[in-house]
Amino acid sequence: MKAVLCKEPGVLELVERPSPGAPEAGWVRLAVSHVGICGTDYHIFEGKHPFLEYPRVMGHEISATVLETGDGVAMAVGTPVIVNPYLSCGSCVACRQGKPNCCTDIKVLGVHTDGAFCDEITVPAGNLYAAKGVSLEAAATTEFLAIGAHAVRRSMAPAGSRSLVIGAGPIGLGAAIFSRIAGHEVTLLDTSQERLQMAADRFNFSSGIVAGEGVSEAVKAKTDGDGFDVVFDATGYGPSMEKAFSFVAHGGALVLVSVVKDDIRFSDPEFHKREMTVIGSRNATRVDFEHVADSIAKGLVPVEQLITHRTTLADAPRDLARWAHEKSGLIKAVIKVSASTIHPLLSPAGSSRR
Repeated sequence: MKAVLCKEPGVLELVERPSPGAPEAGWVRLAVSHVGICGTDYHIFEGKHPFLEYPRVMGHEISATVLETGDGVAMAVGTPVIVNPYLSCGSCVACRQGKPNCCTDIKVLGVHTDGAFCDEITVPAGNLYAAKGVSLEAAATTEFLAIGAHAVRRSMAPAGSRSLVIGAGPIGLGAAIFSRIAGHEVTLLDTSQERLQMAADRFNFSSGIVAGEGVSEAVKAKTDGDGFDVVFDATGYGPSMEKAFSFVAHGGALVLVSVVKDDIRFSDPEFHKREMTVIGSRNATRVDFEHVADSIAKGLVPVEQLITHRTTLADAPRDLARWAHEKSGLIKAVIKVSASTIHPLLSPAGSSRR
């Protein structure tokens, strides 16, 4: 089979590799249909990922069709699926609590083990969700959107809450979209006026704040001086995460969607006087994937506006290297590996709306 291999930082090659072969019991062999390019993939290409071993086949935002099943798997060949790329151990303290997204020995396809920038992969059957009524191109956006959907669910903020999403990149936009679906009044904050304008033009997020001097006053003006009921930080930038504490209303919550290697410091008196809640949000679970897929099928997620760049497996080495540096106008790039189809037995209702 063909695969795009990152041999070392800055070096991508289209290579021939053995196909994965027959799946073991409980696993499924898949024909990869589409795979999204994530910020993590750009970091791997640039040599900025701290825990990665090269060479690596990247790719963890995956849609596919079933080619072959191992013993004990009741799934028809040809079924279109969304892939959950988080391989969990099933027995640690997190897994026993139904939180495989933060498994103590988690392995993510395309990061800790080879991923889906290739023709075929094998994964456990429990990591597959039917792509009901959703095009396989749209299905490839499910994983990154599920990150934001999980963060919104973790916030437990009720409908009518005023929410602030810091960072208008793909993960932040996903959080903003699902915050709006949850009934929140959403404001975006970003350092880039261009990104805020894109969010307004493409997704109708007309309430935006440009980071910098005067941001605290702008937050007060947007909230009648109260602060936001829930704040989501999706920047992956320590100083932004620290500043986010001051944007939270008394009794509100701060959800840290991104992660940094640094220590995060905050003022204990400011934290305590607000009686605020700080929440970590990592990856996503089945309920989040299914919520995203259902929302796409219902036309609640403007996937056609999220996917700004497209390429093929053959052209991915050239295009990914270029997009790592040419970010203007880029939200989500998707690699088409094989033909996108709707399963004939499933409703196509979401295909035109994505």
